[in-house]
Parts: sequence; C-alpha cells; structure tokens
Amino acid sequence: MWLPPALLLLSLPGCLSIRGPESVWGQEWESVSMQCHYDSGWETHKKWWCQGAQWASCRILVQTQGSEQEEKGDRVSIKDDQRNHSFTVTMQELRLGDADTYWCGIEDPGADLRTQIKVTVGPREAALTVVGRRVSSTRTTSRVAASSRPHSRTHYVLLVFLKLPFLLGLVAAVLWLEERQRDPAERWEQPIYANLSSELLTKDTPV
Repeated sequence: MWLPPALLLLSLPGCLSIRGPESVWGQEWESVSMQCHYDSGWETHKKWWCQGAQWASCRILVQTQGSEQEEKGDRVSIKDDQRNHSFTVTMQELRLGDADTYWCGIEDPGADLRTQIKVTVGPREAALTVVGRRVSSTRTTSRVAASSRPHSRTHYVLLVFLKLPFLLGLVAAVLWLEERQRDPAERWEQPIYANLSSELLTKDTPV
C-alpha cells in the first residue's frame, strides 16, 4: 500500500520527536561531538547513544539517568540540556574502527524514539601529510623572500652611490650650458650702465 510522504513520516514512530545530523566526521585520535534535539515533553526521559547498523541489535554505549548530569562510558560521554531540549554526545580518542552507524535515542516503553547518525573517522596520516605540505610551502615562501632581499639592498646601494651623483652632475651640466648660451650683451649690460654712471658723475662735479 502506497502512502504519501507526509503520512509515511507520521507512520514512523519517533521520527519527528528526535532529530540529529545525518553524518559527522572526525580525525583519528581526536574528538568529535554531535547534538541531538528532541521535542518538549521528553526532558526527564533517559537519552542514550547506541552503536550498530541495525536498530534492533545496536549496543548502547552510554545513557543519561533522566537528569542533566553528564554520564561517561568508554571514550564516550553524553550530557542532556533539558532547557534547550537537546543532548550532546562526545566521542574521544577516535579509532578507525569507531567508524560505524550510531543512533541517538530516547527511552520510552510506548514509543520508539531514535535517529540514525553515520560516523566517519579519517586517518591521522592524511592530516599529517596536509600539515607537512603547508609547512613546506611556508618554508619555500620564506626562502624566496630571503633571496630577494640582497637584490633590494644592491639596488639601494647603486641608487645612493652611482645614480644620485650622476643625476646631480647632469643637472650641473645643464645649468652650465644654459649659462654659456646666454647673450653676451646681457652679460655686459650691467657693467656698461655702471661705467656710464661713473663718467656722468665725474663731469658734473665742479673742479
């Protein structure tokens, strides 16, 4: 019998009462956390974290006692935040073998409340390779910057001791040429006026 999608969801017990991420990824030997949300009314019910692809045979790793106190298991912990209607599961010191299908669930005799989460664990060697490439790239950049510094210093030395005196000498030569090209009448104009004034003063002076 075919059911519309909305009715199909309603036919699955608990599928709308608890929600979580479809998948999470963690790095080997590191920690990963996931948060599962539930509807109001389930605050004091026990929450648990179960491992296994099949819901009916999954193994409960850790569970709360109906309070907000954090509970711990083997490299895994769970803590309920009843005010925000969510609980957080943290897996520590991840192993490659921890990659599996897990379930966030709420204990209730008359309901079947759970949501499936796929956990993937990446090898630490891959992460170290990426970090190694970044370090190598950084060192290469530093070497290129260091090799370019002597060229900059050489440029400054040439500018101060060769280029600057050359420019000053060029300016002096231009000024000297302009002085040489001036009209001789302009150069002797002032002395002629001075001589004429001296002669007139001499003639007007009574003996």
